[in-house]
Amino acid sequence: MTAVNPDRLRIAMIGTRGVPARYGGFETAIEEVGRRLADRGHQVLVYCRNPEPETPLPSTYLGMRLVELPSVKNRSLETLSHTALSVVHLLRRTHPDAAFVFNAANSPFLPALRAARVPVATHVDGLEWRRGKWGPTGKRYYRAAEALAVRYSDALIADAQGIADYYTDEFNAPTDLISYGAPRITADTSRLSELDLTPKSFHLVVARFEVENHVDVIVEGYVRSGATLPLVVVGSAPYADEYTARIQSLADDRVRLLGGLWDQELLDALYAGALVYYHGHSVGGTNPSLLRAIGAGAAVDAFDVSFNREVLGEAGRYWTSPDDVAALVTSAESDVEAQDARGGESRERAALYDWDEVASGYEALARRLALEGPTRHRPSGRRTGKMSL
Repeated sequence: MTAVNPDRLRIAMIGTRGVPARYGGFETAIEEVGRRLADRGHQVLVYCRNPEPETPLPSTYLGMRLVELPSVKNRSLETLSHTALSVVHLLRRTHPDAAFVFNAANSPFLPALRAARVPVATHVDGLEWRRGKWGPTGKRYYRAAEALAVRYSDALIADAQGIADYYTDEFNAPTDLISYGAPRITADTSRLSELDLTPKSFHLVVARFEVENHVDVIVEGYVRSGATLPLVVVGSAPYADEYTARIQSLADDRVRLLGGLWDQELLDALYAGALVYYHGHSVGGTNPSLLRAIGAGAAVDAFDVSFNREVLGEAGRYWTSPDDVAALVTSAESDVEAQDARGGESRERAALYDWDEVASGYEALARRLALEGPTRHRPSGRRTGKMSL
């Protein structure tokens, strides 16, 4: 086996859609971290799923080497099938100094990496078993996958203190706390005219239509208010027809349902131009949409959960019910200047989330894994019976 060069590590990233980043926090993290690690002299290998297979991905991207592999096009099997192929490819073709596996759902493949003596850190993400889209079988799977991640990973990555606390309380398992970065956004708000909007003349929601993102609560609360400015709702979700119908039934003619919006510049203009951005995510740890909102200087009213308070601190206002939302909407419209001031506080919070520092955290962890090798004694994966969240 080749001796480890700590200044030129061979690092594999597995378990996501890969890069270029088109979707989700994991992909953004891989792109932002991977490019920085490559710039620092490391060899970064990223396993990718291609949303447009008729147009093959490049072999390299921003200094990272890409491997494009297929997957089963099924909500439950897409990630697992791709990760399985990625692990097989990795073990047949190369032996990295360290591997980062994203999503605890992929933990059934960790024993194979461990048997091959590949040091591996698992980014456990949020509390997937709490997501409303999963039935009893899915919830049981994610609970079991958490335990496997604890038992077979050489390190666990948490992106929020609340997630770190959960793994400490549930499994007596240590974690490496490495969050995401917040982009610094200077948006062209003149593009809002494409949507017949002007800056500070609308409220905003950006979220996938899933129960734990509370889009319905935001819409219901807004409708109960006496708001004169429209509520712009950006988002949709496959397999969520019933929930989408509920949101539509709650909306009145002041609510503008835009569906999915993939023009990032226009989306940034919405963040920067909103009077208030309402963030309802509740189970996913540090959320990239929230970081993007504060990076654009948006005033934020967020669902009251530890992850959101960790990001926003006193720059945010918090809600749990439609009545809470209604009161915040009314308050925002009655004092526009105060929302501008809160937007400035958001930018100050965004400065705490720096991608260079995030990349340094991953680099230090990769070095530790590579130099120490697979951990001989890991937590058992048995639950303590305590619950921190």
